[in-house]
Amino acid sequence: MILLTRYNGTTIMLNENFIEIAEETPDTVVTMLNGHRYLVKESLAEIMSKSEEFRSRCHGICTDELIPENENNTDT
Repeated sequence: MILLTRYNGTTIMLNENFIEIAEETPDTVVTMLNGHRYLVKESLAEIMSKSEEFRSRCHGICTDELIPENENNTDT
């Protein structure tokens, strides 16, 4: 999930896995797979950065859960 800001100042949380397209027209419009559209203050670069950060956090959580604690220790 990523946090974005609408032009009225409210913060919304979107599931970045369901973003179909984001475009600058010049305002940034995020279109979801269900067709809902959101006009947000963030640029495309900021949205990409937030998405990458979200995926990194998720990958780290999944990796930590899959690797037993003693195998994840490199201090041996």
